[in-house]
Amino acid sequence: MRAVEEVVEDRADSRSEPPAPRRARADLWALLSYAVLSALVTFQIWRDPNGRVLASNDDDHNVFLFMLAHGERVIFHGDNPFFSDRLNVPDGVNMMANTSVLVLSLPLAPVTHWFGPGFTVALLITLGLAGTATAWYWVLSRHLVRSRLAAWIGGLWCGFAPTMISHANGHVNFVSQWVLPFIVWQALRLREPGRALRGGLILGLLIVLQVFINEESLLFTALALGVFVIAYAVLAPARARGAARHMAAGLGVAATVAVTLLAYPLWYQFFAKGNYHGQPFAPDMYATDLASIVGFARQSLAGNAELTRRMSVSATEDNMFFGPIGFVMIVASVVVLWRSVAARAAAVSALVLLVMSMGPELVVFGSRTGIPLPFGLISHVPIIDLVSVTRFAMVPATIAGVLLALATDRRREFSPRGQRLWQVGLVLALVPLFPKPLPVVPGDPLPPFLTQGTWRQYVSDDRTLVTVPLPEVTTGRTGMRWATLNHLEYRTPRGYFMGPVNPPSDHTGSWNAPRRFTSDLLWRVREYGERPQLTASDKARITEDLIFWRAAVVIMVPGGRNEGPQVDTLTAALGRPQLIGGVQVWDVRSLPVPPSE
Repeated sequence: MRAVEEVVEDRADSRSEPPAPRRARADLWALLSYAVLSALVTFQIWRDPNGRVLASNDDDHNVFLFMLAHGERVIFHGDNPFFSDRLNVPDGVNMMANTSVLVLSLPLAPVTHWFGPGFTVALLITLGLAGTATAWYWVLSRHLVRSRLAAWIGGLWCGFAPTMISHANGHVNFVSQWVLPFIVWQALRLREPGRALRGGLILGLLIVLQVFINEESLLFTALALGVFVIAYAVLAPARARGAARHMAAGLGVAATVAVTLLAYPLWYQFFAKGNYHGQPFAPDMYATDLASIVGFARQSLAGNAELTRRMSVSATEDNMFFGPIGFVMIVASVVVLWRSVAARAAAVSALVLLVMSMGPELVVFGSRTGIPLPFGLISHVPIIDLVSVTRFAMVPATIAGVLLALATDRRREFSPRGQRLWQVGLVLALVPLFPKPLPVVPGDPLPPFLTQGTWRQYVSDDRTLVTVPLPEVTTGRTGMRWATLNHLEYRTPRGYFMGPVNPPSDHTGSWNAPRRFTSDLLWRVREYGERPQLTASDKARITEDLIFWRAAVVIMVPGGRNEGPQVDTLTAALGRPQLIGGVQVWDVRSLPVPPSE
């Protein structure tokens, strides 16, 4: 085993390790503790995974229901893994341009098929938290620290830090970080002589694996490693020069493997139908608040939602929130490890990405200060413009856990008083950050029209079932959820996904399908309770949109906001509905079907 300085400087550690049985017991207890804590965080969704949704971000919960249902269709129906024609009819969805988590959805397709996508979402969030903690524990305990307790603390922080619990509110991709510790370690090991071919091959394959889990996390990791290497080269130029040739050779092998295997998927992502460029928001819209470094997240034991809202844009983006004592312990860890060049380089990497996460202008406790930050210089660089800026802060949150583990491993070098202070500091830092269970709410139950298969009498495979409210981000989540819980057996227009805002004239990224007259009209009716007087031209445009969407039936989601005005508007356009299987149905099969592209 090697301490962090010895890992970088390639010096053997002469200190003895605990006996193997003791290490094995410690490993088992660490894994069990992570599993129990993960189950505690997710237990509310487990009570009815297909009938409940995550309250803090049901939109993104729906997105991953769709991703997993798509993976089930790839395995059981032979659908294209990189494209789905089941949502956003007739244009479809570029799945490579979305977080399709194919490396998760495809192996778990049988689970999704038999137990439903809601079950698989709950399973992946549970395994993601525990798996990320376990992966970091493994790397720390095998390569960086001697103490299993120090490794356990590091794994605990990296797997259950406020940023991870925050993203567990719907972001399956961001909680599944169990590949990243091995990418980091394999990249750093490339400096060793003789590892270029084998290490580069392993690293390349790990990169490919991570691309199909989450490209954003991979980008953050690459940037962090890049800053780490630059900082290390500045701090220890002689050592860096000695390792440069070996590392460059290994990276060349890794790049060759990754580019070869990813060439077609990445071409599909950036150039095939449904590709987009940039995000549907300004780079400073989602940025890290300086005050959040010492605040508490909503899902932490000491958190206060009202206070946290001043420092965070969303319950799924509480990306710092170390608490005051937690922040002090992280700073203290850097001080304890100051003689280690690697630790200092890691701290520099964390600081750089933290500043990047703050966007182009410093924000403190929700207030813009007018102080410009360096991110404004790179905010429009391709690839960088595709990420949510505040998520860069996930990297310093993880590095903080590693530094905390490394410093804790040195506690035996402290004086007795120093050891007691360190132990007290850890308790005071970690206990207020203990995660609360993820909040959930009941989802709208599927009506008998769907559960009894009545819809099959109306909707052939070349037609769609249109739910109103239309499937959109924030307003039509039920219709999209119903489609995914039916394993995407019927096709539906629109939906919540990332795609071009108005192709082919505008390929800027959007969370919605391109606007149409009917989607805008029904949105206004739902939001404001309008009862528009439809003209003949309005009715013709509604009919035109239904033809465009290849509609067979239109059904109303019962019990929603301003349901009466929505029903009245549809009745004015399509005639009186029938009550079938618990929902009001407008049969529009008489409309023509446009030719397929």
